Amino acid sequence: MNLITAEHLTHSYTERLLLDDTSFSLGENEKVGIIGINGTGKSTLLKILAGIVEPDSGKITMGRNLRIGYLSQKPEFANKITALEAALPLKKDIADSPANYEPQAKNMMNKLGFKNHTQPIEELSGGQRKRIALIRTLLTPADILILDEPTNHLDSAMNEWLEDYLKKYRGALIMITHDRYFLDTVVNRIVEIDKGKLYSYECNYLGFLERKAQREEIANATERKRQSLLKTEIAWMMRGARARSTKQKAHIQRYENLRDMKAPATDSTIEISSASSRLGKTTIELEHISKSYDNIPVISDFTYFFLRNDRVGIIGPNGCGKSTLMNIITGNVTPDSGIVTIGQTVKIGYFSQENEAMDESLRVIDYVREGGEVIHTKDGTVSASVMLERFLFPPDQQYSIIGKLSGGEKRRLYLLRILMEAPNILILDEPTNDLDIATLTRLEDYLDSFEGIVITVSHDRYFLDRVVSRIFCFENGTIKQYEGGYTDYLNHTTHKLDVTDAGISSSEKNSPDDDTAEETDKPKVTKDNWKDGQTKKLKMSYKEEKEFETIENDIATLEQQIEDTDNEMLKAANDFVKLGELSAKKEELQKELEHKMDRWMYLEELADKIAGNA
Repeated sequence: MNLITAEHLTHSYTERLLLDDTSFSLGENEKVGIIGINGTGKSTLLKILAGIVEPDSGKITMGRNLRIGYLSQKPEFANKITALEAALPLKKDIADSPANYEPQAKNMMNKLGFKNHTQPIEELSGGQRKRIALIRTLLTPADILILDEPTNHLDSAMNEWLEDYLKKYRGALIMITHDRYFLDTVVNRIVEIDKGKLYSYECNYLGFLERKAQREEIANATERKRQSLLKTEIAWMMRGARARSTKQKAHIQRYENLRDMKAPATDSTIEISSASSRLGKTTIELEHISKSYDNIPVISDFTYFFLRNDRVGIIGPNGCGKSTLMNIITGNVTPDSGIVTIGQTVKIGYFSQENEAMDESLRVIDYVREGGEVIHTKDGTVSASVMLERFLFPPDQQYSIIGKLSGGEKRRLYLLRILMEAPNILILDEPTNDLDIATLTRLEDYLDSFEGIVITVSHDRYFLDRVVSRIFCFENGTIKQYEGGYTDYLNHTTHKLDVTDAGISSSEKNSPDDDTAEETDKPKVTKDNWKDGQTKKLKMSYKEEKEFETIENDIATLEQQIEDTDNEMLKAANDFVKLGELSAKKEELQKELEHKMDRWMYLEELADKIAGNA
């Protein structure tokens, strides 16, 4: 039975058509993830379904006495109340007293990082207020939860708690989130908003990727067939006058129908390599950095020298010091002790959590051109307009006023402005909070060819696995280093594997986990001995040596298998079942190839380091 049925929804914002005569339904116990490019109307759809916004046209039918819990992007609270009071359900939404929910509220507040339950709501940051609103929404009895980006401003532990809570939730759920692992584990249906239409997929995020590719391939195959028929019909229509005088009306109508059919609309797939300025031998060097606030240390005696092309992810609980470390690196914060050395060729691009001040009267393209008219890549010169198109600003939107963009579109524009400045060190502070999945995918692809250092604070597990090769984790006042992405970090911590020494502060080496030596037995890390420490213990195991001998042949074989599969998919364009089987096969081959490439890069780098240390 459907709890909500929306039919023929149409809605515009300014001159932009967000929903174009489209429909949506929600069944009992369904858990739906809404995805789409920022500015396409995801939040608007949620507001319409929650009864907050009236559509321009269309009909919405709901079950009787249906209770809806709604979490907005920017929640509002009454003034002069405590955080605990703000976390309680509103009196109008419950049959009993809000005070009855205090034990549950306190428990949730503890899990979401609130130590002071009586802190005035006015003193909380935007992220803290969003977490308080999330608690209030979850505590309010509801048949349907409608959540607009609930995973923003949650650290990894909080994210896992919410993930577990929503998996066990027995009501229906509609949710916008850009966390792809979260979508994979929580939802059982993906609804994509694309150019005013809704496309529904009865699956999680991974299934959506496969089925969307199939849908687009079928649409493209249909378009190829239409073009072929249209070519034949055009030739028929262009015959001589005698032939034209005897044309059948049905034949002419068929030609006109083929002519007027719209081709499938697709997003830009412009492929460009990334740009960066030349980075010299000296990058960023942190030597024995310490920083405290109110006599509470957040960073203790931390040393690390960033290597060219480093990909570092910084994780840890909210408030542990991640942003402090980023600000020390950028020079916005001075450490209490220690030395920060910045190389002469270093050019930092800092994507902060808050956009820089934008002149909203500027046109989109003029704002980007302030960062750079063109960028120079290994493939040639790329204009600001082409970069805009690559990052999902089509030509007709590039001359729009910034003030007409959605919040997410402004974040995307801010990111692009930074990239146009061609930095050689990119610092990304929670980039996944407000960027949609399509933009994140393009950013990830862009970073693949970025010839410089990437440092990111993120709680997005998928993004970390996709981008970084080293994790800095804040643990009990120290910063520990783990090789690999987020999943590798989890495997290390789950199985209590040893951590690489390189780049770890001397205080970390004597953490409670290490009971093999006293602090006095361990040498201090210095600039002179750090690089030696990087390679001193490095050597290939017998298994790695054998793998290194054959891995290039393995990669070549996989690439050929993928090419063969692509050719088979072209031949099976009209066979949906066969196409699905081939798509699944290609996905597995690509996963295996990606794994092999990661291993090859690791082994190649290891071999170079061993050779350099010989």
